[in-house]
Amino acid sequence: MYTSIAAYCFVHVDDPRALADAIEPIARDHGLLGSVLVAEEGLNLFLAGGLRGIDGFLAWLKADARFAGIEVKFSGSGRQPFARLKVKVKREIIAFRRDDASPLQGRAPAVAPEVLARWLQQGHDDSGRAVVMLDTRNREEVAYGTFAGALTLPIDNFTDLPGAVTAQRDRLAGTTVVSFCTGGIRCEKAALWMRAQGMDNVLQLDGGILGYFERVGGTGYEGRCFVFDERVALDPELVALADAETDAA
Repeated sequence: MYTSIAAYCFVHVDDPRALADAIEPIARDHGLLGSVLVAEEGLNLFLAGGLRGIDGFLAWLKADARFAGIEVKFSGSGRQPFARLKVKVKREIIAFRRDDASPLQGRAPAVAPEVLARWLQQGHDDSGRAVVMLDTRNREEVAYGTFAGALTLPIDNFTDLPGAVTAQRDRLAGTTVVSFCTGGIRCEKAALWMRAQGMDNVLQLDGGILGYFERVGGTGYEGRCFVFDERVALDPELVALADAETDAA
């Protein structure tokens, strides 16, 4: 079995190149493959390897005070889901290109998976307002699954989201909007940007879809969640389709 981790952390990094150069040999020494993006705004990673290697790498990473509180999502696979290790320095750890959506200046309010599951089951939030699930992912990812009745957008890139959301602004008025994505990073920026545009009824799903699966399962979700590795998509039990078929055989 291989252990996969997904994690991100918005924190100021003075020297992204130095951090990337430090991470790469540590990840290799622990036998990990996957991708790591480093920018002045923080760190975004998807890695997989043996559990001992994952634990060793995370212990090293969390020894850095900047990443001591990084939230990590775990899943498993019967095979290594990455072909190689890539550590890159980028302008942003998720490209959005909007100055008014920097999590370094503060997070948008978040809703916990347990609370959201209750809202979806009762059909409204705790104040009685309708809940609109706003999928911030692209159309290819959405095709694998999303929350039932979610507002999905006709976008191919995250940078296209502002225009698509603006076209839906009247529909979102008077509701509680919950932005969501795979692991939380895109919906965090999207919620910040929307609130900066005066949409103060927007929350982000804490931990994204993967965090929701980990904590409450698939309540209100239809299908699978696309992931950025050779597993392609995970079900609410965090099992890849290929692994499920192997177990059944």
